[in-house]
Amino acid sequence: MSREARRIVIDTSIARSAGKTEHPVSRSCREFLEQILSICHHAVMTPDIRREWKKHRSRFTATWLASMTARKKVRVVLPTADASVLEKLKKAQMGEKNEAAILKDVLLVEAALATDSVVASLDEEVRSLLSAFSKQWGQIKTVAWVNPAKDEDTAIAWLSSGALPEKERLLGYEGE
Repeated sequence: MSREARRIVIDTSIARSAGKTEHPVSRSCREFLEQILSICHHAVMTPDIRREWKKHRSRFTATWLASMTARKKVRVVLPTADASVLEKLKKAQMGEKNEAAILKDVLLVEAALATDSVVASLDEEVRSLLSAFSKQWGQIKTVAWVNPAKDEDTAIAWLSSGALPEKERLLGYEGE
């Protein structure tokens, strides 16, 4: 089956958690990364994301990233920062703590918007905040978010079937 390669922004929460242990989160993250390596998808890195990975990666993810790099499956992007995000956050009145959480991970969204609009992260709090914030920052409505440790996200099956931006995965999805 021929698949189109998707460029996936992978949060450091996955890099830190993936390891050789059988802990459910560690195993889920490891299997997710192994699946990306074994099929056609690519990892997206910005200089900031790479710096974060370097600081927080496990031994497993260091080896995984080296393998991905050797196979030319790492895409380095220099996304354009949306200067109006801070202004939109203030208007959204999400609170200081929530604003800080979004600003910390806005680099993931900017990298996703510069590529195939796909983010993989364990951070469900930020996923929820970004989903709420998508009403003010409309561009992010089409960003797909997957959590390899969340059973209902079926991340491995999703990768295997092409990592398509199914509507239920989109930050702007409001249910039916």
